[in-house]
Amino acid sequence: MKTVALVPIKMNNERLPGKNTKAFSDGKPLISCILETLSKVQELNEIYVYCSNPEIQKYFPNEKIRYLRRSEYLDQSTTKFNDVLYSFAKDVKADIYVLAHATAPFIKPERFIEGIQAVLFGEYDSALSVAKLQEFLWENGKPFNYDPVSIPRTQDLTPIFKETCGMYIYRHELICQENRRIGHRPYLVEISDIEAIDINNPMDFEIADAIYSKIIKKNEE
Repeated sequence: MKTVALVPIKMNNERLPGKNTKAFSDGKPLISCILETLSKVQELNEIYVYCSNPEIQKYFPNEKIRYLRRSEYLDQSTTKFNDVLYSFAKDVKADIYVLAHATAPFIKPERFIEGIQAVLFGEYDSALSVAKLQEFLWENGKPFNYDPVSIPRTQDLTPIFKETCGMYIYRHELICQENRRIGHRPYLVEISDIEAIDINNPMDFEIADAIYSKIIKKNEE
């Protein structure tokens, strides 16, 4: 079974220009974080950055990372993301694909391993990263998950899981035949609040930089 990771990259981001290669306070480019993480996952046979601009290669942290040029057509704001995944699957044949994003830099290697093994050896056809919510939620002006007459402790609320968009694992036939990255029997990989960080705008990046500088780097020392 061949398992391949892909990190799709656009260089023309609208909300935060250049976000994928933007440097943290110590000069480390954002994209390096997820690429270094994937390099530690031995279950991966190949790791690709899928980008229309070959200049992205100068940000690769090691020789394990491969570059695959994609059509600039896939960089448009109107492009459906599953079209990007389908295009990659047509160019790079594999049994299982692992989708990761530079903008979710803090997911740990063991989360990818957990998801890959679930799809490889379990009854699951896909896996995705999720964050657990146990909070008082409202919908359409009414409590969604609790009775205000008898308010429970937050830890007693039924957990709800939020898709984080940081990691998806899916089989070749799922994306190529059904145009899906989440299958009919998905495995949920629960990740921490820090791992669930997703960078879309300048404030997100400032928060991520603070976490990287104050927590991630110190734990690595």
